[in-house]
Amino acid sequence: MTASRHLLCPACGAVNRIPGDRPAAAARCGRCKASLFPDHPIELDAASFERHLAKDEVPLLVDFWAPWCGPCRIMAPAFAEAAKRFRGEVRFAKLNIDEAPEVARRFAVQGVPTVILFARGRELARRSGALPRPMLERWVEQHLAGVGA
Repeated sequence: MTASRHLLCPACGAVNRIPGDRPAAAARCGRCKASLFPDHPIELDAASFERHLAKDEVPLLVDFWAPWCGPCRIMAPAFAEAAKRFRGEVRFAKLNIDEAPEVARRFAVQGVPTVILFARGRELARRSGALPRPMLERWVEQHLAGVGA
């Protein structure tokens, strides 16, 4: 039997223990019954970002974006499609830098869009600029190989 993982519910914030041999993409929250891996990126604020970083045992890919940013709007559909492709393997999230400037400062985000991949609470890789879906997916795969995800 493989070790269990702790996954944070994006709907209610509860920590759920999922057996390692159970597909994470199909898992539901024990408290609110919401999907632990919705088929779209989740929206984060500063508090939920910190909670996911500290408690979630799955790689977290955050799109630091702003509503006034044209390239961010262009990249949004590609990011959403990639979230479906990696459902259960990587949690895709969006963080509006205008609503959480302290998080953007903490990670020295100097331009948007910037995607940062976190694993085990630490920054693993980052990329600035809008990416088409195939390029984003290759970038994620390349960096996941180093995590053993």
